[in-house]
Amino acid sequence: MPFPRKLLNDNEEIALDLHPHWWFFAPPLAALIGSIVLGAVVWSTDIDWLRIPAGILILGCLVWFGLRYARWITTNFVVTSDRLIYRHGVLAKHGIEIPLERVNTVFFRQSLFERMVGSGDLVIESASEQGRQAFSNVRHPDAIQSEIYRQVEANENRKFDRVGASVAAADDDREASIPAQIRELDELRKQGLLTDAEFAAKKQELLDRM
Repeated sequence: MPFPRKLLNDNEEIALDLHPHWWFFAPPLAALIGSIVLGAVVWSTDIDWLRIPAGILILGCLVWFGLRYARWITTNFVVTSDRLIYRHGVLAKHGIEIPLERVNTVFFRQSLFERMVGSGDLVIESASEQGRQAFSNVRHPDAIQSEIYRQVEANENRKFDRVGASVAAADDDREASIPAQIRELDELRKQGLLTDAEFAAKKQELLDRM
């Protein structure tokens, strides 16, 4: 189940939308396979009283696997152009959001086996209220670490671009208003409220601001 686009902010884009690594299924899958093998052995014998417990065991492992799948499909680790989002929960939903500008450090941990299967743990230290967050069963945590840093840098660049655009717009507005002020001064001069010398001085003062 992908992250709902309706929950994104204006102009926000998704860079990564991930479910947990497939190793998340390992315990219930191993139990299910083991119960099926055990059930096959029991049903191949004449011990009738073991067949019902074996069937119950298989059913229990199927339920466990189904619940684990429901957790997997409803768990999202999302990296967007504005924030990091972690949402999970089958019925009751829980979520964590960390703005990119508050991310301080991102590091990961992988055992030898986890490196072989492409899984690991991701730890994010931030200036948010949560402080430090750890996420397990993450796919290729080293690649996610790099992507988070790329998005943090891009977010910083966009912020500086917006500030520069605002300053440039303010300068343009100020420069655009100077001709209007000169015209108003000229009207005052024509009405005799300003002398030619005063008009020339004020006009030069405004032109110096451009």
